[in-house]
Amino acid sequence: MKLSNQAMGTLMMTLQKCLMDQSDITEMLQQLEFDVQSEELVVLNPPILRFPGAPGKTKPEEEPLMPREEDM
Repeated sequence: MKLSNQAMGTLMMTLQKCLMDQSDITEMLQQLEFDVQSEELVVLNPPILRFPGAPGKTKPEEEPLMPREEDM
C-alpha cells in the first residue's frame, strides 16, 4: 500500500498550515481520517487552508476541500 497523490498533497498542506499557524502538526495528523481506495491511502477529511484577504474569498461553508484523486 502507498500514499495517493491526494494523501501526499494533504500531508504537505497540513505541514504548511501548521508552519503558518505555528502549531503542532501531530494534533492535526491525529485528526486525519484515512481510507484505502485502489490499493492507495486517501484522506477523507483534508484540512482547509484559508488565506486572509485573498481575492474571491468565499464563505467558509462554500470553500471547496482539497480535490480528490478522482476529481483530477
